[in-house]
Amino acid sequence: MVLEATMICIDNSEWMRNGDYSPSRLQAQADAVNLICGAKTQSNPENTVGILTMAGKGVRVLATPTSDLGKILHCMHGLEIGGESNLAAGIQVAQLALKHRQNKNQQQRIIVFVGSPIKYDKKALETIGKKLKKNSVALDIVDFGEADDGKPEKLEALLAAVNNNDRSHIVHVPPGPNALSDVLISTPVFTGDGEGGSGFAAVAAAAAAAGGDFDFGVDPNLDPELALALRVSMEEERARQEAAAKRAAEEAARQEKGEAPQSSSQDAIVNASEKVADPMDEDDALLKQALAMSMDVAGSDSSHGDAEMSEANMEDQELALALQMSMQDSTNGSQSDIGRVLGDQSFMTSILSSLPGVDPNDPQVKDLLASLPDQSESQDKKNEEEPPKEDK
Repeated sequence: MVLEATMICIDNSEWMRNGDYSPSRLQAQADAVNLICGAKTQSNPENTVGILTMAGKGVRVLATPTSDLGKILHCMHGLEIGGESNLAAGIQVAQLALKHRQNKNQQQRIIVFVGSPIKYDKKALETIGKKLKKNSVALDIVDFGEADDGKPEKLEALLAAVNNNDRSHIVHVPPGPNALSDVLISTPVFTGDGEGGSGFAAVAAAAAAAGGDFDFGVDPNLDPELALALRVSMEEERARQEAAAKRAAEEAARQEKGEAPQSSSQDAIVNASEKVADPMDEDDALLKQALAMSMDVAGSDSSHGDAEMSEANMEDQELALALQMSMQDSTNGSQSDIGRVLGDQSFMTSILSSLPGVDPNDPQVKDLLASLPDQSESQDKKNEEEPPKEDK
């Protein structure tokens, strides 16, 4: 791969409005320039390309030599048309831009598009060519458009003056149905100078040669996954096409025999599947049965639990009744004990006499003690209520 710095000179004069090259001379030239820029940058990542216009108010550099293809393509939009093309000034400015390239190891090349008449004579063009040759600058010329003013002869003289070891080329593209870029792609402007190819065609040819010995153009040693994916995809597509062809042949045979359209094999498969139990359906049935059994077990457990709860409630009621009775007994017992204490006159008299400031002989105290129930009376009453015990 040749390491090059290239400047492309674009003709944007009034002549570019003509439509003899589809869709117009300027648009056809722009498409060719975009293709050349892509070919140059793809052939070597260190290649640089710059663009300038030769008409209008003067020579204008749109992009200095750069490897940024996006920047190069962006500057091609919105080109202004007007004035006359200045071929000599355009070539000299391009040579100056290449002289200030960053990588001095790059070879220098100028590609000039000439689609309008040339106002310079052969001698002036030969002088420019000799200067380019002295500075080791190669020149590619793309001649298209009118040739009434002897333009081809002038350009041939320029090429003869600059050519060194056949590194410079000229291409005459007559008007016709073919696009300008389609004609240039098979010329030395794209294929390079024969030293490895700086053009797009050389890159495409090298890629085709590299992948020619492998299926789908992919080396399985370099990218085994891609090669396998391509092979599987191709086999699936081939199987699908064979199945489609087989179905079409069967349908054609039925139509020739005059048979009524019968149900397809898919219908037979569906009918057979209806007769044969699906293992998934069996699993679902077993699952439903297990769920039902578990629900029954849960129901029986709940009824048993309800019975136990009812029994527990009955036991609780009995326990509550026993507690209530015991509380009543204890209350009666406590009341009877209090009655015994209060009915004991002598005990109450001794208690009152021990209290400070209390006189047991006070009439009021005596009346209070007399009002208390007598223990002997309560005991006699209790004995009267109890039946006598019989001797055994």
